[in-house]
Amino acid sequence: MDKKAQKKIDVLRHRLTKLRQQLAGAKTQMDDVEEVRRLEQDIASAEAEVEKLKAS
Repeated sequence: MDKKAQKKIDVLRHRLTKLRQQLAGAKTQMDDVEEVRRLEQDIASAEAEVEKLKAS
C-alpha cells in the first residue's frame, strides 16, 4: 500500500468516527428519520472504500 492510499484510509477512518458519533446522536434525537438513513449509507460507503483501498 502506498502513502497516498494510507493517507486516504486515515482520512476515511477519521470521517467514520465522526459519522458514527453523528449517527448515535441522531438515533437518540430521532427528529429526522432520513438523517439516520443518510448517515448509515455514508458509513457503509466509507467502509466499503476503506476495504477497497486495503485490497489494492
